[in-house]
Amino acid sequence: MTTPTPEEMTHFEALYEGSLIPLHACLVGVTWIFHDYFITLEDEVLYIWSLKRGTAKYMFIWIRYYSLALLLFDVVQIHVFSRPGITSDFLCVAMDPITRLAGAIALWSIEIIMQLRVFALYGCSRKIAILNGVLFLGSIAGFFWVLVFNTKRRHDLIADAIHLPLPGCPSLHSGLEWLQWIPATAFEGLLFGFALFKTLRSTTSRAIRGVKISLYEILLRDNLLYFFTIAVLLIFNNLMVVGVTHIPWFSYSPFHAAMGILTTRMLLNIHKVYAAETDSSLVVRMASCLQKGTAISELCASPAEPQQSRSSSRFWRAKDVQTVSIPA
Repeated sequence: MTTPTPEEMTHFEALYEGSLIPLHACLVGVTWIFHDYFITLEDEVLYIWSLKRGTAKYMFIWIRYYSLALLLFDVVQIHVFSRPGITSDFLCVAMDPITRLAGAIALWSIEIIMQLRVFALYGCSRKIAILNGVLFLGSIAGFFWVLVFNTKRRHDLIADAIHLPLPGCPSLHSGLEWLQWIPATAFEGLLFGFALFKTLRSTTSRAIRGVKISLYEILLRDNLLYFFTIAVLLIFNNLMVVGVTHIPWFSYSPFHAAMGILTTRMLLNIHKVYAAETDSSLVVRMASCLQKGTAISELCASPAEPQQSRSSSRFWRAKDVQTVSIPA
């Protein structure tokens, strides 16, 4: 058995330290997302569970619970692989694209929601939808190209380090790995630009007219903050991989947790504001109609949606209110 050189010892120490960081970072990520889950569960029950079956409800449930499952997968995978004798060349090579693809599915799901928000902000413009759809598919194609390229070279990259007594797979990154999330980052930048333009335009108009903030303005504000934060997370993720910033590899767990929390919070905020707007508009209608002897049951349905108001404890429902005539 040969004595390792000082260079080899330095390399081993760097690899060992790099393998320990994800072991702790993944626990931070899973603790963070479950903490957020429990403190927002009441809002989820109030605003989401009571929704009728539809796209909005299914999208929230998918993002919420896929993110939780993804963090659990990260923790189990990282800690199981840290046990001696578990890892091998095949497992380390195979698990690398699996973890990236699992995270990409979460990111693509979130980007679909972001595209729908931009589509709504621009008056359901088909041109905007087609442009975003084409670029979205292009970013997915770019992701898979880089993924295949890096996977083919992964075995040679870790061949010299896999025999070392490391807690898990070697934390090594190939020359083109930093390109993995560049297509998604560029697409996020485009969506952020759309939201920024709409926000600046709306803010200027509101300042000129002296109008108070509305539901639409709140959605614009959330869009801007949400899109910007997702873009920053992707940029930080690229900086971890590029290898010249000296930012250690934290694993994908904090990134996955942040994306899931941001998206679920944003969706919950939409439903909260919508509920508040609906309740306040109902009060105004009641105040004006009570003077006319209008039946309470007639106030429970919007003129545009007779007898089909949203099923929620925060909303009036005609079937839950007895018809009582109010004298003039």
